[in-house]
Amino acid sequence: MDREVLLTGFGVRTAFGTGADAVREGVFDGRPAFAPITRFDTGPYRTGLAATGGQAAPLREVLAEVAGAAVAMAGLPTGAEAAVLVGTAGDFTGLTRYWRAADAPGAPGAPGSSGSSGSSGSPGSPVPGSPGPGSPVRGSPGPGSPGAVDSGGAAETVPAWQAETLADTLGLRGPRLAFTSACVASATAITHACGLIASGRADTAICAGAYLVEEENLAKFDSGFALSRDGMVRPFCADRSGLLLGDGAAAVVLESAESARRRGARALGALTGWGAAGDAHHIARPHPEGAGLAMAAGRALRRAGGPRIDYVNAHGTATRYNDPAETRGLRTLLGAAAARTPVSSTKSTTGHLLEASGAVELVITLLALRDGVLPPTAGFTEPDPHCDLDYVPNRPHKAELRRALTVNAAFGGANTALVLERA
Repeated sequence: MDREVLLTGFGVRTAFGTGADAVREGVFDGRPAFAPITRFDTGPYRTGLAATGGQAAPLREVLAEVAGAAVAMAGLPTGAEAAVLVGTAGDFTGLTRYWRAADAPGAPGAPGSSGSSGSSGSPGSPVPGSPGPGSPVRGSPGPGSPGAVDSGGAAETVPAWQAETLADTLGLRGPRLAFTSACVASATAITHACGLIASGRADTAICAGAYLVEEENLAKFDSGFALSRDGMVRPFCADRSGLLLGDGAAAVVLESAESARRRGARALGALTGWGAAGDAHHIARPHPEGAGLAMAAGRALRRAGGPRIDYVNAHGTATRYNDPAETRGLRTLLGAAAARTPVSSTKSTTGHLLEASGAVELVITLLALRDGVLPPTAGFTEPDPHCDLDYVPNRPHKAELRRALTVNAAFGGANTALVLERA
């Protein structure tokens, strides 16, 4: 028989700030956090807006902050045996700076410089001052050089390095895993941890995810015409025009009921169901009937022991294809109960948190259960006729909540679902 999985600690950070109260004052009040990006030049792009918390810290520091808060809340001692599972694509800010420097006028290898093609150097020869083939990345040789990213900056792009560093920072012993499955990365980490604990392969796991708005992903979403044209994110609305990115990080401590009882830890919630599914319909579009989402959520609900759900924290990206597909998937999943089940997208306030989405939205769902408050879909205007559920428009509502579902989706047809119950 599977063991019960309890949530005993969490840490969270969004553009609203750090901690649960910042989430309550922003997300639950329905206050969008979108503002001009100041950490890099947004001139080349169609929008310069995102939900950012000012200048970005290194991703490893943000992960350590939220995970440290989670571990402290749970009362886990230093040196504890715990798996560390992280959803991340790594920190690409160092490489972005590297290529910006390489492309700067006068940099070795740049057009018109002495090291560019057509100069005294032969085409295909190494850029002067840069590592040769197979050489390690060395320390910074000075501003303006394409070698100006140090070994730490290069290492931080590696997702596994983030998991290793986080575990070492927390002083935890146990397996370290990194998940790179885009917008379901941290939810996949949580799903995997639940399986480890339920099956007896681990007693305790720290699951974390983080994303900080940076230029590479802004450029990618901009080139795909996925970003909102009017500076607002309006999930499920007829006039929605796309998503905006946001800073986010969260960590949760999961452990078996036996472990929590042995330590005297307080259970904040119970993860009673989890599921994952791939519909492989399209590289970027969800299945039009939300088949993968319904399959993942159906597996989670069966594991949880029944279909009753009091609230759904939706993926809700405010994009043309996602919102109606998600609505249809939830109708398939919930049947007649779909019409009376509140559904909201907190991305309308936080922005799309990419790899951090699953972890942050699980914490938001936990707060909804514990506070008895439904977070709203902010900026809601005229509903899309193909999106006909109760989306908790604009204002939070008090509600008696015992069990909630949070779902996420990613490119390539990946879907995850988590069922959380009030402890």
